[in-house]
Amino acid sequence: MITHRSAMDDKQRLEDLIEMVQAGNEEVQNRLLKAYQPFVAKSVSDVCKRYIDPQIDDEFSVGLLAFNEAMLSYSADKGSSFLSFARLVVKRRVIDYIRQEQNKTAAVSIDEPLEEAQLENPSEVTAAKAIYQDQVDSWYRREEIRDLQDKLKEYKLSFEELTVISPKHRDARESAIRVARVLHENEFLRSYVLKKRKIPIKNLVNYVDVSKKTLERNRKFILAIFIILSGDYIYLKDYLKGLG
Repeated sequence: MITHRSAMDDKQRLEDLIEMVQAGNEEVQNRLLKAYQPFVAKSVSDVCKRYIDPQIDDEFSVGLLAFNEAMLSYSADKGSSFLSFARLVVKRRVIDYIRQEQNKTAAVSIDEPLEEAQLENPSEVTAAKAIYQDQVDSWYRREEIRDLQDKLKEYKLSFEELTVISPKHRDARESAIRVARVLHENEFLRSYVLKKRKIPIKNLVNYVDVSKKTLERNRKFILAIFIILSGDYIYLKDYLKGLG
């Protein structure tokens, strides 16, 4: 019998089960969906900031569908554990659902006949929607940063260290980001980093127009960018576009 505790204690076994689901094993799929209902409820509760009743709350159903989506779309090559990936998928789908419900409510209020004293409501609704979107975006960014902090620890890195060693000049940052993209897009190099948790400098120098000395100097920054590129970080990847 698959249990939440046994799956959590055995990461490799869980990922083997996910592969079985992706191969079409519906029995394992259904058993995992049942076993991980507490995980889904907790992830949904983190978004809604309240207790989630699986029998009542629509958000839980959204979260469970998202967990199933995560099982079908997960790839270990992305560099994240399945549960980290699933948590992000569940939270994002619930946020999208909440946003859609908010938009429906706003649309109804705009479409309803307005009394003369309520003529200002449409603009108020628009302003409220803008504020809500800002809050959603802020939440997404915080979640991505929190997840990235945990991922950096796996590579023995930290935000504090990156603040100190990050290239100070824009040209140097852009060059380092380009190197990280090469590292991420090359299947051999990417596999090496994901397995060894370090950059194969001797091999990498053959793929980029950067000296070995420069690669060594910016090694940790390049590795951090690689981690972002390899993860499910929508907002952080957009941020990188502005850097190079």
